[in-house]
Amino acid sequence: MKFLFDTFPVILFFLTFKWGEKNAATAQSLISEYFSGIVSGGVTSLTLAPILLATVITLAASSCQIGYLLLRRRKVDAMLWISFIIIMVFGGATLYFQSEAFIKWKPTVLYWCYAGAFALAQFAFKSNLIQAAMGSQIKLPETVWAKLSYAWIVFFILMGFINLYVAFNFSTDTWANFKLIAVVAIMPAFVVIQSLFLAKYMEEPV
Repeated sequence: MKFLFDTFPVILFFLTFKWGEKNAATAQSLISEYFSGIVSGGVTSLTLAPILLATVITLAASSCQIGYLLLRRRKVDAMLWISFIIIMVFGGATLYFQSEAFIKWKPTVLYWCYAGAFALAQFAFKSNLIQAAMGSQIKLPETVWAKLSYAWIVFFILMGFINLYVAFNFSTDTWANFKLIAVVAIMPAFVVIQSLFLAKYMEEPV
């Protein structure tokens, strides 16, 4: 359930974009009628309407995500705050400037912020974020915790570069597909691979 909660803004972005592609005139009308105040010039083209509408829905979904947790007095973890701030900045810029480049950069900036957080904790503060999150559940040698941290740093850096390559060398439709696959398939697959690697090290906590 947590995975679905964390990823539903991305899923909504994908579904809205796909719907907007098939109903570009309706998407354009919705943007012009309800969101003209936040779109530069007040109107948009048929080509940009789908991604602008998808961006609006993502901004709303992310806001609802944070609002729900705050209303329920639940902790909003740092990664979710980072994601929220980045989508607000880059999504807002996408709408105002009517430029899909901003929203295409957003996943890369998010990945690199995650990589930076892991690296800063590991090298500057001598703290391991993976160990902090999972240390109470499994017991591993310190060298293995470090390897996990390095693996995530490299993973996020590579995903950032791959996102840029797909975003600016393929169609927006292909990029939207990749954006969803990255969240619902590539990242979970990376976690599974790590779990298989860790199996031989795992011990029950004393």
